[in-house]
Amino acid sequence: MAKQIQAKLLEKKQLTKDIYHFKVKADDIVKESKPGNFVEIRVTEQTEPFLRRPISIYNLDNENGILEFIFQVKGKGTEILAKKEVGEDIDIMGPLGFGTFKLEGRKNIAILGGGIGIFPLYELAKQAKQNGIQVNTYLGFRNKEYVVLENEFQNVSDKLTITTDDGTYKQKGFAIDFLKQDIENNKIDCIYACGPLPMLRAVRELAIQKNLDCQISLEERMGCGIGLCLGCAVKKAESPKDAPEYYHVCKGGPVFQAKDVEI
Repeated sequence: MAKQIQAKLLEKKQLTKDIYHFKVKADDIVKESKPGNFVEIRVTEQTEPFLRRPISIYNLDNENGILEFIFQVKGKGTEILAKKEVGEDIDIMGPLGFGTFKLEGRKNIAILGGGIGIFPLYELAKQAKQNGIQVNTYLGFRNKEYVVLENEFQNVSDKLTITTDDGTYKQKGFAIDFLKQDIENNKIDCIYACGPLPMLRAVRELAIQKNLDCQISLEERMGCGIGLCLGCAVKKAESPKDAPEYYHVCKGGPVFQAKDVEI
């Protein structure tokens, strides 16, 4: 059950010019959270910006009740959040999202992330590794300047492939191309993905073509996080064209079976 708390900011780190890593004390949220959940953060007591900001959970420190999240400054709300200082309280509601990543029965998985979409995949990779699952991770970035969390993902992956669109770091190209190669050579039994829509569309098509289970985390605008504002609708794949039906990402997701949604 989601809780609203005042979480003390314990540690703040700037990873790139516009990406920040926060650690907050949030025992109740950590205790209830699963890979794929997210939180909604109120960034100010003022009326503007009014809506909370949805942010994925990056890491759960269950022993110490510490919640970690990483975000990119993209607008006024996240700009205000980035100015928070250690010791301040942050108004957080969570964990949110009924659709989370499922690892049951898996032995050899592929984790595919693009850009800031890699953040919710770390806790998934960590838990998979702890459960003795073979973890093959593929992370794609625009260029060397945007590469983050390489060491962190290395520590929770049996195999890590990093790509950059322009070839300025590691492999040149798109992460999904290297996943395709390994699908042909390995017994991947499930793909987990989060990132830009073009990447998710491509991995959905690949999974259907190869008859592979595929779970994707969608990054829609979630104003309320509890299904009231209806701003995060995504079409159900099997719904009729003349009478389309929709999931709401904040409640039905953010993680879906790829074949169940039309993206």
